[in-house]
Amino acid sequence: MSDELYKVQLDGIFEGPMDLLIYLIKKNEVDIYDIPISLITDQYLKYLEWMKSMSIDFAGDFLVMAATLTHIKSKMLLPVHENEDPEDDPRLEIAKPLLEYLQAKSAAEHLSERSILGEDTFARTIDKEDYSKADEDEIINVGLFELIDAFKKILENISDEQRMDLTADRISVKDKIAQIVDLLEKQKSMTFGELFSSDADKGEIILTFLAILEMVKLSLVRIVQHVHTGIIRLFYL
Repeated sequence: MSDELYKVQLDGIFEGPMDLLIYLIKKNEVDIYDIPISLITDQYLKYLEWMKSMSIDFAGDFLVMAATLTHIKSKMLLPVHENEDPEDDPRLEIAKPLLEYLQAKSAAEHLSERSILGEDTFARTIDKEDYSKADEDEIINVGLFELIDAFKKILENISDEQRMDLTADRISVKDKIAQIVDLLEKQKSMTFGELFSSDADKGEIILTFLAILEMVKLSLVRIVQHVHTGIIRLFYL
């Protein structure tokens, strides 16, 4: 079984290190100006280790961010003097760029919502009925790290009997994408969990997840999550 069949490269098209950091801050419900740097750094490194174990290639700037967080973490271990200026807080080294990134990202999202001449002429729109009658305010777009957390839960529910069969012939990510596209064309949309067969072994489950990531990168699907139920659903574009 070739490792190349299981490799997905992010290449900066997915969210970058700043997005992972923001995701962790929101997930832990902490203030950007009061980041528990030790906790966030440890969680950040665990995400990188997990992506590496899944053969997901990420850009070097993820490692640069990891080094920055580790450096700040080490500076936070130094004793604090009574008359120390608040501006000397090591966490500002990352807090300020984070706020600037959030402002730039917000501005970019507002611009992307504007109509551009000819852009929507041949675009396929998603019927609101496909959202299971959910109001637009009740759904949010899903990013890479939300998908990772959802996938981790699926892996946690795999029984010991569903171990990876190394002797089986594996299809490529490209072939798996074709299978998923066929399903989505027939059913219009599917929940994230429905794409993973209940009797699949770990290897097939991982392959399915990598295929989904590649489809997002290629803009073949839109993935949203219902705010109240937490259900993640994929729509073929």
